[in-house]
Amino acid sequence: MVTDWLLDSDPALRWQVERDLAGEPVEVWQATRARVPREGFGARLLALQDDDGQWAGGAFFPADFDFDGPEAQPGAGQPYTATTWPLNMLREWGVPADALGDTAAKLARNSRWEYDGSPYWHGEVDCCINAWTLMNGLWLGADVDHLADWFVEHRLPDGGWNCEWVDGSMRSSVASTLNSLRALLAFEEAGRGTEAVTAARHGGEEYLLERRLMHRLSTGELIGPWVTRLAYPFRHVYSTLNALDYFRAAALHDGAAPDPRLAEAVESVRAQRQPDGTWLQARRHPGRVWFEVDVDAGEPSKWLTFYASRALSWWDSSSS
Repeated sequence: MVTDWLLDSDPALRWQVERDLAGEPVEVWQATRARVPREGFGARLLALQDDDGQWAGGAFFPADFDFDGPEAQPGAGQPYTATTWPLNMLREWGVPADALGDTAAKLARNSRWEYDGSPYWHGEVDCCINAWTLMNGLWLGADVDHLADWFVEHRLPDGGWNCEWVDGSMRSSVASTLNSLRALLAFEEAGRGTEAVTAARHGGEEYLLERRLMHRLSTGELIGPWVTRLAYPFRHVYSTLNALDYFRAAALHDGAAPDPRLAEAVESVRAQRQPDGTWLQARRHPGRVWFEVDVDAGEPSKWLTFYASRALSWWDSSSS
């Protein structure tokens, strides 16, 4: 049984399977979640944190990153070891903020963005970086409310966001828009939402929905072959499954039914289910990591199977 296979996993995944697929009582999945900082992936990543609150000595790039070297060349991939990336993973795995002690204060004192030297919780010019900073700040108790206003102010005329706006781009990106939406939803889920933030979020959702999560609005062609390639960790990369995971969370927050324009994306994910009920890892995003948390390309992925099963369950139960 697929659920049994998923339950035989690291606590970072197991507690979510217990809550969202197995229907276990609250006390069961909460007990498993409490193990994440002490066991497995969560404990390993926490142990790699530097005394100054950072990982790898940097905010977004490790301290030894050579911006003119091979690792910075096209196709080499983003290194995923510096502070923002471990924080993203720990937050997504459900690690409680108190397990990180005074990390928020340490980062305020010690961490600066490589782009312009701004203090960590001030944010940067990149939509995705600001999205993760907003979500991580909300989680750790830092003062990041100003970043929600930043997203309202930097939304582009076509409805979404693009990390290249600073270079003059006026066309939104599906990846930048999805990451921005996740941050605005987290802001609202934290009870900090405003009418302007909600309007910006709904407008950004419409940008993706008009494209059915998959297609260019101008030609109707697939945005790119990568849009249906499923990989975990999601990182910064856009895919139908990553987007569906967001729309599930947003619909549950809003108390809304799934938008019918999600149907094609749902079926693209369903079509990748294997006869044994699993989903395969399509690829690994290139780049330096502390350690791997999922299987090689071509192997059945517990993480992808969990996310896909949860998305389909939400869609199917809402449509029945």
